[in-house]
Parts: sequence; C-alpha cells; structure tokens
Amino acid sequence: MKSGTALQDRKASFGRDLRLLKPAQFKRVFQNSRRSSDRCFTVLFRANGKSNARLGTAVAKKILKRAVDRNRVKRLIRESFRHQQHDLAGLDLVVLCARGIDLSNKHQLRDSLDRHWKKAVQAISTVGN
Repeated sequence: MKSGTALQDRKASFGRDLRLLKPAQFKRVFQNSRRSSDRCFTVLFRANGKSNARLGTAVAKKILKRAVDRNRVKRLIRESFRHQQHDLAGLDLVVLCARGIDLSNKHQLRDSLDRHWKKAVQAISTVGN
C-alpha cells in the first residue's frame, strides 16, 4: 500500500521532460525571455506551449569556485522547482546565480526562488490576458 506522501513525491519528480537538456532549448530562453533578478538569482523565463514547466540551471565557476557549492545551489534550485512545478506549467525557466550569492542562508535562497517563481507566473499570465 502506498502512502499519500509517496504518491505526492512521485508526482513532484524531476524527470527528463522537466529539464532543458539541449543547447538549442537554452538558447531559445536566452534569446527571447522575460527576466526577474535580485541579489541571489536571475531567472529567465518564457512560455513553452507545453503542459509542463522545464528548468535549466547555469551556475558559473567564475561565480562559485568550488564544485560542492555549485552542486549545492543547483540542488536547492531543483528542489524549489520540484515543489512549484505545477504552478509553473507552460514555462521554460533558466536560473543563473548572481555574483556574491550567500550560500550560508538557505532560507533566503529559497525565499528568493519562490519570489521569482511567482513573478514568472504573474508576468506570463498578464501577457496571456
């Protein structure tokens, strides 16, 4: 018997269909997108005409030197996206790290991402109307 949380976790997975995988997909978002920025992240987003959202991350070595830090940020971004993916349906998003990002405050990073997700949904819904 499967518990309710196991079913929810499966629905909130991060499969290949939820990722931007090819350079052409990233290029499309970089060339023709809206932007939301703060001191932690810059999020580029555009409508994708699909029923699901897709996420790409770009965390530069120039900004975060250590691989462990880059991986930690990408993990945090994916986790936040995974929980919000149903609200973001129909969007392609690319998240970039800002210079001087403070990795010691995870709550601030999560709050920042939540604000970006909300801005993206609002911006796309206003364009659609």
